[in-house]
Amino acid sequence: MTNTGGGGGGLSSAEVSERIERGEVNDVPPRSSRSAADIVRANVFTRFNAIIGVLFLIILVVGPVQDGLFGFVILANTGIGIVQELRAKRTLDNLAILGEARPRVRRDGRSTEVPTDRIVLGDLMELRPGDKCVVDGEVAEADSLEVDESLLTGEAEPVLKHPGDQLMSGSFVVAGSGAFTATKVGREAYAARLTEEASRFSLVHSELRGGISRLLKYITWMMLPAAVGLVLSQLVVEHHNPTEAVRRMVAGIVPMVPEGLVLLTSVAFAIGVIRLGRKHCLVQELPAIEGLARVNVVCLDKTGTLTEGGMDVTEVRPLNGADEARVAQALRALGAAEPHPNASLQAIIEAYPPMPDGAGRWQPTDTLPFSSARKYSGAAFAEPDGTRSAWLLGAPDVLLAPDDPVLAEVNRLDREGLRVLLLARAADGLDGPASGTDPAPHAHPAALVVLEQRLRPDAAETLGYFAEQNVRTKVISGDNAVSVGAVAAKLGLAGAESPVDARELPAAEAERARQVTDGTVFGRVTPQQKREMVGALQSSGHTVAMTGDGVNDVLALKDADIGVCMGSGSEATKAVAQIVLLDNSFATLPSVVAEGRRVIGNIERVATLFLTKTVYSVLLALLVVCWQVPYPFLPRHLTLLSSLTIGVPAFFLALAPNRERAKPHFVRRVLHYAAPCGLIAGAATFVTYLLARHHYSGPGSLTAETSAATLTLFLIAMWVLAIVARPYTWWRVVLVLAMGAGFLAVLATPPLQHFFALKLAGAVLPWTAVGVAAVAGVLLEVAWRLAAGKLHT
Repeated sequence: MTNTGGGGGGLSSAEVSERIERGEVNDVPPRSSRSAADIVRANVFTRFNAIIGVLFLIILVVGPVQDGLFGFVILANTGIGIVQELRAKRTLDNLAILGEARPRVRRDGRSTEVPTDRIVLGDLMELRPGDKCVVDGEVAEADSLEVDESLLTGEAEPVLKHPGDQLMSGSFVVAGSGAFTATKVGREAYAARLTEEASRFSLVHSELRGGISRLLKYITWMMLPAAVGLVLSQLVVEHHNPTEAVRRMVAGIVPMVPEGLVLLTSVAFAIGVIRLGRKHCLVQELPAIEGLARVNVVCLDKTGTLTEGGMDVTEVRPLNGADEARVAQALRALGAAEPHPNASLQAIIEAYPPMPDGAGRWQPTDTLPFSSARKYSGAAFAEPDGTRSAWLLGAPDVLLAPDDPVLAEVNRLDREGLRVLLLARAADGLDGPASGTDPAPHAHPAALVVLEQRLRPDAAETLGYFAEQNVRTKVISGDNAVSVGAVAAKLGLAGAESPVDARELPAAEAERARQVTDGTVFGRVTPQQKREMVGALQSSGHTVAMTGDGVNDVLALKDADIGVCMGSGSEATKAVAQIVLLDNSFATLPSVVAEGRRVIGNIERVATLFLTKTVYSVLLALLVVCWQVPYPFLPRHLTLLSSLTIGVPAFFLALAPNRERAKPHFVRRVLHYAAPCGLIAGAATFVTYLLARHHYSGPGSLTAETSAATLTLFLIAMWVLAIVARPYTWWRVVLVLAMGAGFLAVLATPPLQHFFALKLAGAVLPWTAVGVAAVAGVLLEVAWRLAAGKLHT
């Protein structure tokens, strides 16, 4: 009900300036990505960069520069990572400015929008439905002001606020309007610390990054004993040449480090943000890209998602002999009485513009704002002839008795996809809510207002995309179930012909979860039910994305695995969503899904390459220790192999298109492929090395032995690359062939032969090396198919 207090024109410009000078300003940390210094620090000061850096310094002391090439590769990779993350930061920061809240503040007697960081202590801030309270304050004006504090307290029931009541930052308006005076700003505000943590763009807390961290932990455990054994064995074996022993020891340790894996993950995420930023998609938390790729159920709110915000009044049908002129006047008065109309009421205002102030205008004496829980709004008026009347406007199936014959016509219109509102006269006025009773049962129907909703032109194509990708789509709306089903059916959504009224869902949790899982279209869903339905889907093992733009979607958006909000949505909705579609285009959503799939699928590909190298490097080190022989490679050999079979191709593969839906158990999947491939590669390479040691003798034999082993390892690594690059496209074939051509160029060019210390001697061992690689290739194919079959069972 209407109640007011406080008020005034707010602070003057002079008072605002004084408060800014005193530092009484809302200086909360900006919602931004990591600082440039943090990005540089995170890319440079890593555990593996430290290991590589020490080994690089050792090589600079004891060996030629070509054995230190791995150090320059690390510098280049780190530089690429920093540049890409800085680009992503710039994109995120620019988009955040576009999407940030701009509260309305009353200053010098005028209402104006200001950035949140320009709010000062004592500002008079206006509130409308959907507005988020960004600072703490005290209510100064209230017109049926209902505030949801669930994000702070967990209590879903809206709280009716009166002048003098406290407002906490983080709460949001669900109905009514008002104003409050800012009493705490900046870091003193209740939710400031929560906002600072929750609003930061993050690179952590994702299955992908968590899995990579675990892999790196495993690798560290493998590296330590292998490295110690290798150091001691090379010092013993090469006792006549300590410098050579150190170089061979470094060569054995460096390839154990998957130095580019973390880099490529960060680069893939960063480029994903940049690509989506070009489509006006603000990713508020980077793991959201990954999360949406794992989603198998998308819950859509109809209004603002499948339909555009605007509507058109197509017909008004008086009921029970109601006078058409009086019905029109009532609709005109209801539109004039609501300062912040929703889409339905805005359509009525456009059809029945308010009369100018004068003798013929109905004067509002009381208002009841629309709320998603009630499903109707209302107002009381003093008419020009002294008559007092109260009118309700809302859902027919809420305002009418279940057996009312008018509902049959309403259902027919609903089946056509039209939206129908009922205008009714409240016999007992609007005192129902205040007195604890509902005015709806005592209302007398006056007219049906038929509205036509505007379908989004891209909605059908987007729904089709999700169907192709085996992502189930569910429409969850507060509107009439039959009407929602008709709209969904027009867009070709399978299952829309059997809509479910959420009021009829069973109370039993297990049965409700089953119906929610099986159903496709749900109507008359309350905000709390939306939240429960998301929870029911999650309890059934689904990864759920929720889209919406209204305050009735906030609770569900917050609890969903991924929350997606339209840029025109309420500030409260944008505050809890991980992804904001700034151009309000539902068609952007497939791009986000595709970007997530590209990132995850490709990182899994390149992780297999990197970990295969780690496994064969550890195995080679252990075999060398056991056989007490010189390590077969110099650092330059493995730098060459890593660049051609992993580094360069992984960069292109990580950025390639990939539409396959992300699968769980990242670590298990990667190790199932990488472990057998690495063991086969290491064993085959060592066999060639032992055969070469037996075949060659005399000066220069070590170079010939190393060259034969390098040839075998290169061919096997290329085979792994060829497997990982499947399914083949023209550019992937070109990529693999180009890497092979690069190695042939080294073998065929004398200066490069000398630089990399590679020279094949004779014909027997080189062809033997090729034969060993061919046998290993067959084993790789068998192992790969067995691993794939095991993962799919």
